[in-house]
Amino acid sequence: MKRYLVLENGNVYEGEAMGASGSVISEIVFTTAMTAYLETLTDPSYKGQAVVQTFPLIGNYGIITPDMESSKINVSGYIVREVCDLPSNFRCEKDLDTFLKEQGIPGLKGIDTRALTKCLRESGTMNGAICDRPDEFTLDEIKAYKIKDPVEEVTTPKEAIVSPEGEVKFKVAMFDFGIKNNIARELAKRSCEVHLLPADTDAAKVMEIAPDGIFLSNGPGDPEDNTKAIETMKVLKDSGIPIMGICLGHQILALAHGFKTSKLKYGHRGANHPVKNLETGRVYITSQNHGYQVESNSIDPVIAKELFVNVNDGTNEGIRYLDKPAYSVQFHPEACGGPKDTEFLFDDFISMMENREEK
Repeated sequence: MKRYLVLENGNVYEGEAMGASGSVISEIVFTTAMTAYLETLTDPSYKGQAVVQTFPLIGNYGIITPDMESSKINVSGYIVREVCDLPSNFRCEKDLDTFLKEQGIPGLKGIDTRALTKCLRESGTMNGAICDRPDEFTLDEIKAYKIKDPVEEVTTPKEAIVSPEGEVKFKVAMFDFGIKNNIARELAKRSCEVHLLPADTDAAKVMEIAPDGIFLSNGPGDPEDNTKAIETMKVLKDSGIPIMGICLGHQILALAHGFKTSKLKYGHRGANHPVKNLETGRVYITSQNHGYQVESNSIDPVIAKELFVNVNDGTNEGIRYLDKPAYSVQFHPEACGGPKDTEFLFDDFISMMENREEK
């Protein structure tokens, strides 16, 4: 069965249907990751977006439930060049097409994803419709689409606790803006009891938990839309409690300090993004998934300094705060399925909590 992708600029790509039936309008973004398609599908940061995989063959190891980054698919649609219908892996539970059908996610295969990616790079991220007829939606309808309240859709509805297998050494209050499961796992591995909190949790509730550290997770959408979280962090940033943020959490912490954010032309999504540590000069390869940036020239040098920058385009990738035990990064140090180059950042967070205990 034929299926189409219609971009808001009028470009039409004809391919074959996969996944669930139905049509969807969403923001169209691409990822350059060669593996970890299951983690991509289940990453809450993709809420409201349809993902294009630039790597040509997807699905060759099937679906492996323990590797999911959340309990369900979060992308609105999925676009690939070629799907493997006969996956081969000793952990495989089902094929990709079946998984998409079960979760009601329409997909499109058999189009030139490299040409589509080039279009998105040159013109910038834009909206598009995955549909069974190219005239199903008008271009005005496609252009009018906006991602609305994505964090509210993916955050935990109530406090939940992730406990380590052994002794609890630290208690971490985790703002869940759309957390990837492996963030909590990385902290639990380091003897942290993680209290997952809804995104709109206020400062008083956090202080009731009496955490040793505060963590701001990744998540979807425009960081400036999270006004409640920004106001909460304006209070908590001066508490003296160590703070670490990832991705959206990085942006929210920056906004709480009065810095500015803006949308990138086509974002950074993939597992091969180089970042440079400005303190050491060392370059790391990182996993990333974001469409917004903290503007480097808005960072107040009196209270903070750039910690990492993107080697490709020079955009900000991390901030260290000078007047408090806090830092944040734009990339994902917990990356599954990799790279693991920056996992040490979790150890740095542990060290901040240890140093606070000693004082």
